[in-house]
Amino acid sequence: MAVAEVRDAARVPVRGLTVLYDAECSLCTFLRDWLVRQPQLVPLDLVPAGSQEARRRFPELDHRATLDEITVVGDAGQVYRGPAAWVVTLWALRGHRALAHRLSTPAGAGLAKGMVLAAAKWRGAQWGGRAYQSGDGWTYDPASGWTYTEPGCDGGACATR
Repeated sequence: MAVAEVRDAARVPVRGLTVLYDAECSLCTFLRDWLVRQPQLVPLDLVPAGSQEARRRFPELDHRATLDEITVVGDAGQVYRGPAAWVVTLWALRGHRALAHRLSTPAGAGLAKGMVLAAAKWRGAQWGGRAYQSGDGWTYDPASGWTYTEPGCDGGACATR
């Protein structure tokens, strides 16, 4: 499936969404658990961001970026990031579709962005300014950003290809 940034929702209905979440973030896993308990109008499939499964399903995505901010992929290749991802996820839930419609207005977009920024700030505080390391070789340091060290290169000895 080719990933498209923009789709005509009238011509390409959304029948399922994959929510990529940071499995190492306690807020993200709390929200994942909350989402699976909600009645869904559109099925949500929750997959750890940057995982082998996410890479297999969506090879075109920048998987490092999916660890930086919430990313949701529609079944027809639609990609939603940041506030739009939060809004489309709420839209999929029976009890929150009306809120999603309010957040999708120009006035609501500011509130949705504020929610995303608050979550990002909380995640940063959760790490306490320390580096965060995922299991696939990627490390995030608040001072320098993301870096990659190929797994298996401990002590400077890396396997050759």
